[in-house]
Amino acid sequence: MNNHTISIADRKIGLDYPPYIIAELSANHNGSMGTALEIIKQAKLCGADAVKLQTYKADTITLDSQNEEFMIRGGLWDGQSLYELYEKAHLPWDWHKPLFDYARELDITIFSSPFDNTAVDLLEDLNAPAYKIASFEAVDLPLIKYVASTGKPMIISTGMADAEEIQEAIDAARSGGCKELAILHCVSGYPAPSEDYNLRTIPNMIERFGLVTGLSDHTLDNTTAIASVVLGASIIEKHFTLDRNAGGPDDSFSLEPTDLTALCRDSKTAWAALGQVDYGRKASEQGNAQFRRSLYFVKDLKAGDVITEDAVRSVRPGFGLAPKFLDEVVGKIAKKVIVKNTSVSHDLFM
Repeated sequence: MNNHTISIADRKIGLDYPPYIIAELSANHNGSMGTALEIIKQAKLCGADAVKLQTYKADTITLDSQNEEFMIRGGLWDGQSLYELYEKAHLPWDWHKPLFDYARELDITIFSSPFDNTAVDLLEDLNAPAYKIASFEAVDLPLIKYVASTGKPMIISTGMADAEEIQEAIDAARSGGCKELAILHCVSGYPAPSEDYNLRTIPNMIERFGLVTGLSDHTLDNTTAIASVVLGASIIEKHFTLDRNAGGPDDSFSLEPTDLTALCRDSKTAWAALGQVDYGRKASEQGNAQFRRSLYFVKDLKAGDVITEDAVRSVRPGFGLAPKFLDEVVGKIAKKVIVKNTSVSHDLFM
């Protein structure tokens, strides 16, 4: 079992490949299938590798209760019950097939986060190529095992989970039959401040768990996500909307098309810049090597003259001996006539 790469729809994901960018549609359809279709189209145009849905109904994710335990206090969704929020935010199940068909027509990968077994069954009927376990469900080990039983690649988001819970989720996925598994470092705040992300956790996760590791990013810009690539993130997931001011549950902390385009471009640039350990001269430097400093004669000398310190200087360009040879040159005897502004070479002195 190769833990260092996974493949989703034939796209290899891992440290040796450009970061895999997932545009999370979430609730940003705002009740319109037309908006959902346009989000998929724009994700493709922006350069995302995949668009991800969330598959649940209010009844499959919570209970219809106004008890205080089911009420949201503070934050973006203050005053709503969980049921009210999810009733408004969910993606109708009869939209899934048209959205899957449209994404495949556009040749962008589409998959989803299921929130119960019936959602997995629906997605299996649509031949979903992979599954994502949302952070809040990372402790639902029976759900993880059921998803794993499909044999499809899985991505588990780890927001709020401690190291022990992450390991339990990984063990559940493995015991359920998952062969290709990735985990995402995540902060489950909406939005989340960059300083909460502690990105140095990513290389520790790679070492500790030995899996393809990425970032589910809820910050408001791309800086955190791009920085994560340098630390080993192979997957970046960001919420995506057509209009951050559209008023939907997730719009305000989602990327707009211009931002997603920049993320797809800049994260790949950051990955390419990592390269490998290399102290050699690069191709882009070859033409500039001549402008490094070297030794030049700054006085006219006759054959037999002693070369004094004020007769030689370290200057640009770089056609003479390197400056480190200055002490070897001073005090030597000129072999021949030397005209000032001549580069210093061994054949000119003895």
